[in-house]
Amino acid sequence: MARGRTKAEIGRVGTPASAPSRRVAILIARPGANALDQDLVEAAASRIAELGPSGSDGIEKRCLAPGEAYEIEFDARGIKPQTPARELRSLARGFDLAVLPAEHRRKRLLLADMESTIIQQECLDELADYVGLRARVAAITARAMRGELDFAAALRERVALLKDLNAEVLEEVYRQRVTLMPGAQTLIATMKASGATCALVSGGFTFFARRIAARLNFDVHYANRLDIASGRIAGTVAEPILGRDAKRATLRRLSRAHRLHRAETMAVGDGANDIDMLKAAGLGVAFRARPTVAAQAAVAIVHGDLSALLYLQGYTRRQFVEH
Repeated sequence: MARGRTKAEIGRVGTPASAPSRRVAILIARPGANALDQDLVEAAASRIAELGPSGSDGIEKRCLAPGEAYEIEFDARGIKPQTPARELRSLARGFDLAVLPAEHRRKRLLLADMESTIIQQECLDELADYVGLRARVAAITARAMRGELDFAAALRERVALLKDLNAEVLEEVYRQRVTLMPGAQTLIATMKASGATCALVSGGFTFFARRIAARLNFDVHYANRLDIASGRIAGTVAEPILGRDAKRATLRRLSRAHRLHRAETMAVGDGANDIDMLKAAGLGVAFRARPTVAAQAAVAIVHGDLSALLYLQGYTRRQFVEH
């Protein structure tokens, strides 16, 4: 059982029969864009007030970061869960929008995909560049991330194309090509400072996941092992392959190990192999994801960087742990 909550309280989280009485709309813009002004926030608050049983009296507005993030908490009694987001969607130009329960905002477990989420690259695509097959491999990657190809089969096919490539290229790719996604350091540092457990769960390779996890101070990391023989890439991946099912299983295993309820967990990713993990988490965030993935996640972040995940939890910019 989660600390500080009764079994009855935990049982109520996220169940339609006992929806929370208060919800919060979070508006998040791209950092530095100043896309959110007071007039827009007031317009959003007015639309929400028109829906609620107590009008403007039940509204609480908070600035999380001037020009970048605001939240509007409101009395949700009698309002269908989908209605506030639908009403605000026409205002959501140039910023991201999420409408979430006001309860259990802060998460105690984060599972994060690595490639195109915590880092900006797809490492296999970068490796393929060394054998002149970047376009071919990238096309397979894109189809797999959209869910058009079986992830494990697509991974095996791409890795086979790297057979006999000097393994020293792995270090070269990491040092020269791999860059962190904006907001990644702040996200992990802030959540860990608040006592959360952070896990990196990647369908990529342990060679990269181990280094990124150490660099950002993730608590644990999980990925696939690329087979190396006589200093060269063997063209195979160690079985079993960590994919869609394994990511979801990892979330559930870590939740049990830390005695956390679903509402206390968050997952973030961008590809089809992340969908089950996103759905299983208390809050699943599709980050700059393919449309098929974004459509199935609770929240889609397009404009914000990874620090948007902190705003979703109610952190203010002043509470961020920066590096």
